[in-house]
Amino acid sequence: MLNIVLFGPPGAGKGTQSEKIIAKYNLTHISTGDLFRKHLSEGTDLGKLAQKYMDEGKLVPDEVVIGMVDEKINSTTDTSGFILDGFPRTVPQAQALDKLMEAKGQPISGMIALEVPEDILKSRIKERGKTSGRTDDQDENKINTRIKVYLDETLPVASYYEKQGKLSKINGVGAINEIFDQISSVIDKY
Repeated sequence: MLNIVLFGPPGAGKGTQSEKIIAKYNLTHISTGDLFRKHLSEGTDLGKLAQKYMDEGKLVPDEVVIGMVDEKINSTTDTSGFILDGFPRTVPQAQALDKLMEAKGQPISGMIALEVPEDILKSRIKERGKTSGRTDDQDENKINTRIKVYLDETLPVASYYEKQGKLSKINGVGAINEIFDQISSVIDKY
C-alpha cells in the first residue's frame, strides 16, 4: 500500500498536487482541512472546537486530529493507499501517525515536501482567498500567523521523516504539470 505525506507551508500547492496524485495512483485523500470543514458544516462539537483554533490561526490539538484521521482510514475501502495533505503538522502527530499506520500494517512510504519562498506563498494564499471564500486566506495577520506556526511547529516534521530516509524535497514553484512530473518520479521509486 502506498501512503504518502504531502508536505509544505500554506499556499505551497498541496491541494492542487494532491488531486493529480490521487487520480494517477488511486489514493484516498486525507486532508485535515477538509475533515475540519466537514465537521464545521455539520456543526459538530469537534467542528466548533476546531473552528476556534483555526480562527486564531493555531493548530487543532493532536488527539482530535489523530482521531479524525483514524476514523477516515477505518471507513475507507477500495484504495491503493492514502495521501495525507496538511497532516502531520507536529513531530508528536508524525509519531502518532507512524504508530497508527504501522499497527494497520500500512507504514508511511515517504514524505514529499513542496518548497516555496514566503513571498510567493503570501501571494498565492491571498489569491486563493479571493476565489475560495475562506476568511483565513484573506486576512494578512492570519496568513502571517499561519506561516509562522508552520515554520516554528510544522517544519520540524520534515526532519523527522528525513531521519527515516523518507523525505523528498520538490521545488513547488513552476508549472503545475512540471511539479507533478517531479513528484511522480519520486512516488514511482516507492
